[in-house]
Amino acid sequence: MRIEVDRNRCEGHAMCEAAAPEYFSVDDEGVLTILTEEVPDSDKAQAHGAVLSCPVAALKLLSR
Repeated sequence: MRIEVDRNRCEGHAMCEAAAPEYFSVDDEGVLTILTEEVPDSDKAQAHGAVLSCPVAALKLLSR
């Protein structure tokens, strides 16, 4: 699976970072960085939870 962000929607709430800090980082100005786009099957549930935590639905998990 691969993480994708819609930068036009992202507001920097950092809920994704709180749920999966090894995949997401939000700086002091609210800019999201995806640390690792590819998600192994073993982390699929954690990444999915982080995507669902986004209050503005700016994140997606896509099949490889």
